[in-house]
Amino acid sequence: MKSPETPLFVTGIGTDVGKTIVSAILCEYFGFDYWKPIQTGKNLGTDNDTLKALVSHNNFKSYPEAYLLEKPLSPHAAAKIENKNIKLNQIQLPTNDSNLIIEGAGGLLVPINDNNETICDLIIGLKCPVVLVVKEYLGNINHTLLSLACLKQKNIPVFGIVYVGDELPETSSVIENMTGIKTLFRVPLFSLLNKDTIRKFALEIQK
Repeated sequence: MKSPETPLFVTGIGTDVGKTIVSAILCEYFGFDYWKPIQTGKNLGTDNDTLKALVSHNNFKSYPEAYLLEKPLSPHAAAKIENKNIKLNQIQLPTNDSNLIIEGAGGLLVPINDNNETICDLIIGLKCPVVLVVKEYLGNINHTLLSLACLKQKNIPVFGIVYVGDELPETSSVIENMTGIKTLFRVPLFSLLNKDTIRKFALEIQK
């Protein structure tokens, strides 16, 4: 993969599809830093902590969240419990360095406040191309095409797709044929996940 000249925003076709693992791999592969602007479920641990435990490249840095919320809910709901209001104009890139992987919360149309603003609006504000994470399951073609249609409608560029899990027949090929969006790589379901796992996988991508 050619290194991007801008930060990359990692989003997915839904929740728990592997965005954090893919973010770790991209950070390791490109030598990038990490930022998750909106984190819910603080009481269960943060993705920031996960990245620190998985990325081993020299000088790796993870930036603090713009919004860190306790409950593992949609951002708008978690914020409401804490009497907070997530404001897009208060979410600014934490660095001028383009070597940054940004991870979203959930999928593209996850609401972040009561103003009908979503993760898509956050991506537009940050002006970053997207890496779309696609978990393999029955029905993921439809969910992937809907996500890509949304990105196209909003003129958000797509850097590529990363698939997670055992390949289903015809999934990636039909998606690429219908959209022209390239596959970056495929991530297996790792039996053991640590810095060595991520480092070795990133090296395999380079071959």
